[in-house]
Amino acid sequence: MIELKQVSKTFSSDGELVNALDNVSLTVPEGTVYGVIGASGAGKSTLIRCVNLLERPTSGAVIVDGQDLTRLCEQALRRTRHNMGMIFQHFNLLSSRTVFENIALPLVLAGQSKTAIEAAVAPLLELTGLADKRNRYPAQLSGGQKQRVAIARALASQPRVLLCDEATSALDPQTTRSILALLKAINRQLNITILMITHEMDVVKAICDRVAILDGGRLIEENSVEAFFVSPQTALAQEFVRSAIHEKPVADIEKHFQPQQTPGSRPVVRMTFVGDSANDPFLTRAARACDVDFVVLQADLETVAGKRLGFLMVEIMGDDAAIESALDYLSTQLKVEVLGYVS
Repeated sequence: MIELKQVSKTFSSDGELVNALDNVSLTVPEGTVYGVIGASGAGKSTLIRCVNLLERPTSGAVIVDGQDLTRLCEQALRRTRHNMGMIFQHFNLLSSRTVFENIALPLVLAGQSKTAIEAAVAPLLELTGLADKRNRYPAQLSGGQKQRVAIARALASQPRVLLCDEATSALDPQTTRSILALLKAINRQLNITILMITHEMDVVKAICDRVAILDGGRLIEENSVEAFFVSPQTALAQEFVRSAIHEKPVADIEKHFQPQQTPGSRPVVRMTFVGDSANDPFLTRAARACDVDFVVLQADLETVAGKRLGFLMVEIMGDDAAIESALDYLSTQLKVEVLGYVS
């Protein structure tokens, strides 16, 4: 549905060239919710603006629904943009227009009749839970309601692609959850492909199918959300995952960490388990089978891409042979990572 091929975008700032995007290639499959994460300045917003050519790439190809947008004339590009809705962090509603009129704006600009506009907007009011707010003005709405208006407006032209640029960043956690649930419902009911730009791992965790991470304008990692959480490959990805599972440093243990095992030292282990294994008593079985004890340092259970995902940090106590046996046993059941050793 969306394919970026070696896309670069260079800006001039104070006489110097800045590479906002550097040779980025990614594919967003049709019907998926695809997340792009990164810190501020990583190039996320530039990337999404390149998808609909609000920013024209310096080089590379942007292919949407089989068309290379960089090769289209301005008139053809305007027609193609009708198939792409966009939602921003700030709602960009017209204060002098009602909810209905804000949603209808793209259709009014396209010259559609009042009958056609009513037929298009009424179902969107129902879908977004705004039917009773039809004649309200933006000043009379909460932040979440304003974002719902913005979502409905983006859907008014019946797009096949929805681009979301930090769409929940200005919202409180409870409102964020309701907006994410709405976006996921839209994705499922209307089969709309959604590209989400965000710095919030909770957004990725809640609704995305795949995720890519940008760092300094370069795409450094891409994977399914489940695989991303279970096996992050880069240091930045590991940092994002740790923030998402709220893993905290264990200061009184870490200050005694040593990288290599020595006689009598005990490993500190992070374990990751997915799906049904979250319900298995694997620690109890390992303790009985291998004659070891476990000290639980941290634990977290999350739902990621609709699956249960657990993280557990433990210290394993026992003689060297028993500890080695326990590590071998656990490695056959789940992902095991030795973080260090303590004496």
